[in-house]
Amino acid sequence: MKLWEKNFEINKEIERFTVGRDREMDMYLAKYDVLGSMAHITMLESIGLLEKDELNQLLAELKNIYAICEKGEFVIEDDVEDVHSQVEMLLTRKLGDMGKKIHSGRSRNDQVLVDLKLFTRHQLKDIAEEVKSLFDELIAKSELYKNVLMPGYTHLQVAMPSSFGLWFGAYAESLADDLLFLQAAYRMTNRNPLGSAAGYGSSFPLNRTMTTALLGFDSMDYNVVYAQMGRGKMERNVAFAIATIAGTLAKMAFDACMFNSQNFSFVKLPKECTTGSSIMPHKKNPDVFELIRAKSNKLQALPQQVMLIMNNLPVGYFRDLQIIKEVFLPAFDELKDCLQMAAYIINKIEVNEHILDNPMYDPMFSVEEVNRLAANGMPFRDAYKKVGLDIEAGNFVPDKNIHHTHEGSIGNLMNDKIKSLFDSILSEFHFERMEEAEKNLLR
Repeated sequence: MKLWEKNFEINKEIERFTVGRDREMDMYLAKYDVLGSMAHITMLESIGLLEKDELNQLLAELKNIYAICEKGEFVIEDDVEDVHSQVEMLLTRKLGDMGKKIHSGRSRNDQVLVDLKLFTRHQLKDIAEEVKSLFDELIAKSELYKNVLMPGYTHLQVAMPSSFGLWFGAYAESLADDLLFLQAAYRMTNRNPLGSAAGYGSSFPLNRTMTTALLGFDSMDYNVVYAQMGRGKMERNVAFAIATIAGTLAKMAFDACMFNSQNFSFVKLPKECTTGSSIMPHKKNPDVFELIRAKSNKLQALPQQVMLIMNNLPVGYFRDLQIIKEVFLPAFDELKDCLQMAAYIINKIEVNEHILDNPMYDPMFSVEEVNRLAANGMPFRDAYKKVGLDIEAGNFVPDKNIHHTHEGSIGNLMNDKIKSLFDSILSEFHFERMEEAEKNLLR
C-alpha cells in the first residue's frame, strides 16, 4: 500500500532502492506517528472535517495501535511503504473509509517532521537523564577523593599538583555545559511543524495553535516553508549537542585508559570490569573505556554526516533527507549506552591514594616553592631561577602540604556551585509539559 498509488505499479528494483531502510528506520517513529495523528484528527473535528462520532472511533483505534507500539508488537508489513501507510491501513481495515480521512490537510512531509520531533524530544529527555546519572557519579567521586593529590600535566609532562577532586569535578562541569547545548537543541526541536503539509500550507482552515497545544510543543514553526526547511536542520542541531556530550566522554575515557596503565597506575578497574588477553595471562584491559572512546568519537562525526547530506539542497523536500534518518535515529541509543556504561564504570573505579609517594613527581611542587619565596619578598623571576637551579642540582626538597583556596582550586572545588548550575539548566527543559500533553491525548 502506498498513499500516493494510482493506476500503475512502480518497478520493483526502483521500489527496493527508493524505500531502502525506511521501514526499519520508521519503527523508531511508530508510536509518535500515532500521537501526531491523534492531535491532527482532534483538530480536524474542531474545524468540521470529521464528525464527533468518527473522531471518537478513530481515537479509540489509534490508542489501540499505540498500545501495540508500546508492547513492541507493531510491524510494517512487507508490501507497505512506511509507518504512515501502515497506521492508515490498520485504521481502514478496522473502520473502513473513515480511516482514510485522517490524512486531510496533511502531507507525509509534515507528518514525518512531527514524528521526528516527537521522537527526538523524548530521546533528548532520556539523554538528559543519563547525563545527570553520570554527573552525579562524577560529583560523588570528586567529593570522595577531594583530598587525594595527583599530578597535573601539560604537554603530557608532569606540571603542577592536581587532585582527583579536580579531575572528576572537571568532567562534571563539562557535562553541565554540554547540557546547556542539549537544552538549546531541545528548544529548537520542540516546535510544531504540523500543518505545513508539503511545505506550503493547506486550503483547509487548519488550527495549528490547537495541535501545538495538544502535542505539548513550546510553539509552532510559524512559516510553513521554514517548517519544511527544518528537516535536516533539526537533526544537524541535535547532532551537535550529541557530539559535544560525546566529546566529553571521549576525553574522559582517554584519561581513564591512560591513568589505568601500569606506567601511571593512578586508577584501577575491578577485575570483573576488565577483559583479558588470549596470550598474555597478566592482562586486564580497560575495554569499556576504549569502546566508550571509540563510540564517542564516531558520534562526533554525526553533525558532519548530516550536513553533507543536506548542505546543498534548495528549499523544499527532497528524498535525500530520508538518508539522514539512517545515521540520526540510531545515534541516541549509542550515546545512551555510552553514558550508562560510563556512569557504571566511574562508580566502580578505584583511586590510588599514594601516587605522590614516588619521588619522580617531586618536581611538580616547584611552582609551590616559587610562590612561597615570592610571597616572602623575593622577586618572582629570582625565585623561579633559584628553584630551577636547585632542581638541576638535585637539591630541591618539595613541601607537599599545599594550600590552594581560590575558587575552583584544589582546596575549594566549588562542587556545590557546579551542581547548582547543572540542576538549574536541567530544570529549564520543562519535560513535564511534553509528558502531560501526551498523557492527555492518550486518556
